[in-house]
Amino acid sequence: MPDGDGLLDVRITDGQITECARGLRPGADEADIDAGGSALLPGLHDHHIHLRALAAAGASIPAGPPQVGSAAELADALGAADAAAPDGAWLRCVGYHESVAGQLDRWALDKLVPGRPVRVQHRTGALWMLNSAATELAGLDACELPGVERDTDGKPTGRLWRMDHWLAERLPASPPDLGAVSARAAARGVTGFTDATPGATDLDIAALAAAATAGSLVQQVCAMAPAGTRFPDGDQAAAVIPGPVKILLDDDTLPPLDDLTAWVKQAHAARRPVAVHCVTRVQLVLTLAALDSAGRLRGDRIEHGAVIPPESFRRLRGLTIVTQPQFIVERGEQYATDVDPADQPDLWRLRSLIDAGVAVAAGSDAPFGGADPWHVMRSAVSRPAPWTEEAVRPERALGLFLGTPAAPAVSRQVAPGRPADLVLLRVPPAEALRSLASDLVAATFVGGHQVYPEP
Repeated sequence: MPDGDGLLDVRITDGQITECARGLRPGADEADIDAGGSALLPGLHDHHIHLRALAAAGASIPAGPPQVGSAAELADALGAADAAAPDGAWLRCVGYHESVAGQLDRWALDKLVPGRPVRVQHRTGALWMLNSAATELAGLDACELPGVERDTDGKPTGRLWRMDHWLAERLPASPPDLGAVSARAAARGVTGFTDATPGATDLDIAALAAAATAGSLVQQVCAMAPAGTRFPDGDQAAAVIPGPVKILLDDDTLPPLDDLTAWVKQAHAARRPVAVHCVTRVQLVLTLAALDSAGRLRGDRIEHGAVIPPESFRRLRGLTIVTQPQFIVERGEQYATDVDPADQPDLWRLRSLIDAGVAVAAGSDAPFGGADPWHVMRSAVSRPAPWTEEAVRPERALGLFLGTPAAPAVSRQVAPGRPADLVLLRVPPAEALRSLASDLVAATFVGGHQVYPEP
């Protein structure tokens, strides 16, 4: 790695960096990697990802942009999947947006696939849409939960809001392949995840810990979960560590300020910061009011921060915004028509937040965004009009993924005493910053162990 006017050698011992100096020589029992002057960086940490959903998406049918862009293409995709699936198997589709074929419900889906259970997830992750066969198998008629949408006659429409866990309990068991997710991430230089699954349960945490213990999930994992959720202890304590308490807000079901304040206080009383999901102006205003009332704890964060007006900047200092710059690239065309014109200048801010002294980091939000952090970085550097002024320099974009779970906006360093969670690139630093491409990753190390490519 460069030291300003030359190169440094790095020694790793027992999972830690122990020396960084010129002219180090390997001991008799030490492996030696000649990096040839290439960049050695702290491993990337994806600060907001949904691991189990990402694993499940790998076995799902794309139902929205960019793969599916019209009603005819949706019909073709579902028809082909229906023909290929065994009798009785469910079809799981993801990424739907109304620009494809308008609002979907059970009756619209029945026209596409009438005889097999089908569920389609909206690209936001907030909504599942079921056809009649799936609606009946899930028992929606008997479900009285508020997330079940009903028509004027009280009949379920097949549209389920924020009911992932309820639905999963009623479907055929199919454990997600976390190993495949982990391997792809390792190939991109990712050494750590912060899992942002809403309402994570003891079983969810246990499944992540089991995958980590078995070696199929090689990255370090920090998991958002409610206060009181059980995390592994003893020899497994490092497998999955507690992250912030996630608080999920939706405009249609916003809690009273006193309730949100109480939730924040409850998390803080358990010595856990909060991570509040904010994708609208009103959600941000309510969250800031609750944090002002409850008090702040180091590590409190705003997830997404999709709409942030400049008058909020001062109040955001001391918090961390964990954002997704790629959405302005992936969804800019839809934002131009779907988002209130008053909100468009405030969409997915980046440079203005940093210039105002607000701590900012990034996560992929996969599978609801692309899982490649290098794509997120490029999106932070090259933003489409009219949001070009929010672009940042490549080194700042890289820094969005170099923080720790506890301090996402504070970049880690390759230095003695630091964990040997590292990514070695194929090119020198200047060339890496010019391209910000995942195919530059030559090797990835977690705790000093090479996890990509497999040795």
